[in-house]
Amino acid sequence: MQQDNMTPKDTRILGLLIVLAAFIWIRDTSWMSTADDTLPILIAIPVFVWLGWPWTFLKEEKPLPAWGIFGTALLFLAGIVSDLTVLLAIGWCVLVWAFIRTRIDPELHDMSRKLMVLPLIAFPWITLDAEKLGWWFRLSGAWVTGEVFHALGYAVVTEGTFLHINGQPISVEPACSGLNTLQSMMISGSMMAYVLLGETSRYWISLPFLVVLAWLANTIRIMVLTTAAILISPEFAMGWFHDWGGWFILVLMFLLAWGVFSLAASPEP
Repeated sequence: MQQDNMTPKDTRILGLLIVLAAFIWIRDTSWMSTADDTLPILIAIPVFVWLGWPWTFLKEEKPLPAWGIFGTALLFLAGIVSDLTVLLAIGWCVLVWAFIRTRIDPELHDMSRKLMVLPLIAFPWITLDAEKLGWWFRLSGAWVTGEVFHALGYAVVTEGTFLHINGQPISVEPACSGLNTLQSMMISGSMMAYVLLGETSRYWISLPFLVVLAWLANTIRIMVLTTAAILISPEFAMGWFHDWGGWFILVLMFLLAWGVFSLAASPEP
């Protein structure tokens, strides 16, 4: 940051934001599993700061607006009472945006607004609050996988998230739902969206496609694991091959986002 105009009050507010972020992360550590699930979430805020660099502080010091203070307090209170991490994440973002609006050069506000997607998904509310979304990922991924193998000539019986392919039972477990890595995939995809489309009006339109790309990447992962289980063995598919699947899906999401958003960034003929 350009610190020439930073004040002790700015430092205290930034310190408060760090403390609040740490509180959200550690209040429920069940989301901390493998490195591919955890690291992208923890680095999302540093990436937010890096992509917005340099942050130019205003010379004139203004107090935080009342809506920022009270909005943050109410959202944190509601989040703690209801045990909803998403409310805590929104509350944290409200305080960040209030600070940016008050202390950062207005010329940076438009790009900062687009970057606010990153801190919003820097907290594990998808993993902790959206279990039903994970179930839909599993159900739809299992159905598509069954249809693909049926088209390839395999005998397939689909029972929800359970598949029987040529007599081989395959269960699409919660670990394959994409829920644990969906947050990481969204972070990866939103970074690419900002880098490639951040200076265009297409940026906001691209954000809903992140969910579609995440679903596609996760479904491909399910098909790859199913193929390994059929051609090699279920033990192989659920061993180290499955463990490394998390990194595979992150790389795949990155490549899918890069390809789609590069096309969207291409100038019209």
